[in-house]
Amino acid sequence: MSKAENKAQVVVIGGGPGGYGAAFMAADLGMNVTLVDPETNPGGVCLYRGCIPSKALLHVADVIHSASQAKEWGVTFQKPQIDAKKVAQWKDDVVKKLTGGLGQLAKSRKVNHIKGIATFKDAHTLKIESDDGPDELKFEHAILATGSVPATLPGVEFSERVWSSEHALNLPFIPDHLLIVGAGYIGLEMGTAYSALGSGVTVVEMLPDILAGADRDLVRPLEKRLKKEFDDIHLNTRVKAIRDEDKLWVDLEDKSLQVDAVLISVGRKPNTQNLGLENTNISLDDKGFVRVDAQRRTDEESIFAIGDVTGEPLLAHKATHEGRVAAQAIAGHKAAFDPHAIPAVVFTDPEVAWAGLTEHDAKEQGIEVEIAKFPWGASGRALTMGRQDGVTKLVIDPASERILGVGITGKHAGDMIAEGVLAIEMAALVSDLGLSIHPHPTLSETVMEAADVYEGNSTHYYRPRKK
Repeated sequence: MSKAENKAQVVVIGGGPGGYGAAFMAADLGMNVTLVDPETNPGGVCLYRGCIPSKALLHVADVIHSASQAKEWGVTFQKPQIDAKKVAQWKDDVVKKLTGGLGQLAKSRKVNHIKGIATFKDAHTLKIESDDGPDELKFEHAILATGSVPATLPGVEFSERVWSSEHALNLPFIPDHLLIVGAGYIGLEMGTAYSALGSGVTVVEMLPDILAGADRDLVRPLEKRLKKEFDDIHLNTRVKAIRDEDKLWVDLEDKSLQVDAVLISVGRKPNTQNLGLENTNISLDDKGFVRVDAQRRTDEESIFAIGDVTGEPLLAHKATHEGRVAAQAIAGHKAAFDPHAIPAVVFTDPEVAWAGLTEHDAKEQGIEVEIAKFPWGASGRALTMGRQDGVTKLVIDPASERILGVGITGKHAGDMIAEGVLAIEMAALVSDLGLSIHPHPTLSETVMEAADVYEGNSTHYYRPRKK
């Protein structure tokens, strides 16, 4: 670093969607910004080893599934030939285009990007290890955006045949039999991709359900499909040991399975190690997440924290909005992170998406709600796609008829859930959705129809009118 670069009004540590979003917002607000990250371009785990590469592989899986299903409509394709190296190259090309574009955006905004590792010396000084050797950076404010890392099982280390999700995304090989530990969204997404590419997939989950916490009626269509596509799904089952010997063995509570690879997908943990946090007043909660207030300020006045490092939900779009709030707060704006709805999307087939209050959480919290659902079997558009395995669901306050939550399962559910987010944030009533004309025939029409179901006047699904 030159002398001109060793001072920053704002330094952002971590280049993921939260980090580069914060850096870009701060620059747009006229501040002098430095971004420190180990990669050549911004992107973080999401773009390099998470959201984007996984969705590229899931698109490949979707094409394979669609080609297979087409025989039901009178169009038969030959069995696909999978070139794993070419699939991986295409996925990598997508990543390079996006991260390269972010690098150009950083330059356009005059964000000083340092490729290196940062640790706190104190509340206004960073030590940075880079290719040019160690250096120091003085700052007025810092935004910590170091994200999270894959968790593993006690006593289990990642290897060539025991993978984290980040290993699996590199497509080291297509195993004949892949065992996935954990039936959360990452495990099921990777299982969907590898199953389409030719692996036999077995899932082991210690809890009684897949996608624990999501409403069961939303998960049911996905579970039905996965039971056909996967070799097996073991619920209420723990992994006792993984033995990576001449052959790879997984010991369950009642049996042992020989497999070719194991994907450990038991969650992620905050990346707070080796950051020099002990040299500041930053404090962590009992789960190891950084404590922050509504502006994302830590217990150290000069340091903010955003994204996965601050706690659930560990989602890129949450991190981005937190980063923008932190930058605005540093600039002196009245900003706070106080969303009514943070959408969650599981990019399986079918997709499962929800936002706001779930029926499950309403019951846990003792909140009285009413439910309205429109089955996709009554959707003309869903039937033309051969994808009636879906449902659109509204969670409603019976007193005010305000929309409290929205859930969608089906093709393109992730693209549709944003309407639900807007409805919740704008305090829309059921009648607002019902009176909003939706184009026909579309899947988005099911949101309007679900509202009409509540009122008892759905055109395509009969339910007696409410008294």
